[in-house]
Amino acid sequence: MSEVFTDVDQTAVADGGLSGVMWDMDGTLLDSERMWDIAVRELSVHLGGTMTEDTRRKTIGASSPNALAIIFDSLGLEHHPDALAEAKDWMYSRVEELFADVGWRPGAQRALALVREHGLKTALVTNTERRLVDRALDRLGREYFDHAVCGDDVPEGKPHPGPYLRGAHLLGLHPSKCLAVEDSPTGAAAAEAAGCSVLVVPCEVPVPESPARVFRTTLDGLTGADLHDVWATGSRV
Repeated sequence: MSEVFTDVDQTAVADGGLSGVMWDMDGTLLDSERMWDIAVRELSVHLGGTMTEDTRRKTIGASSPNALAIIFDSLGLEHHPDALAEAKDWMYSRVEELFADVGWRPGAQRALALVREHGLKTALVTNTERRLVDRALDRLGREYFDHAVCGDDVPEGKPHPGPYLRGAHLLGLHPSKCLAVEDSPTGAAAAEAAGCSVLVVPCEVPVPESPARVFRTTLDGLTGADLHDVWATGSRV
């Protein structure tokens, strides 16, 4: 993975402290997991079955290809490329319909502004594909992000570290100088594997503890000192 980083990335390791924040989107900044919940459950019906709670848990935070594979396996369906493509288009079209009503997660809007006020570089790093992310950025505020890494920008989505490695690369930072903010086990695993400190604010499912992870119940009340403290805790691991 070393080829991912530029010379700037490598020299950044020794300089300063927290330099960038990378945000997950669904369930972290936007209260959009419920929309995905509706869409994947309805997709299962569209495909001729029903979704179990265990299957739903497995899809939370997953990339689109992984989520569709989980759904198809749960329904005993073959992974035919045309069927997967049709299911993906159906799912995304349904989420687009629901997205008009998406709201913020508690404290998220203020947290985005806080990071900007402290002069930190920022990236949105999500498994959601760009067709939806472009719409979400209108709600989030494009001015809060220097870059966005979407699910269709990388060969493998979270829990693979690739999305966070790409985010750090675009920011010109080594991952060790970045704090990732996540809500799911999938996202936290990706950020940690990339070498980031991780702030976890669980949404739909519990997230396992780890030395590189610091937990909060909400982004409400987050301060600049909190950001640096969380990063420092993770960076000592």
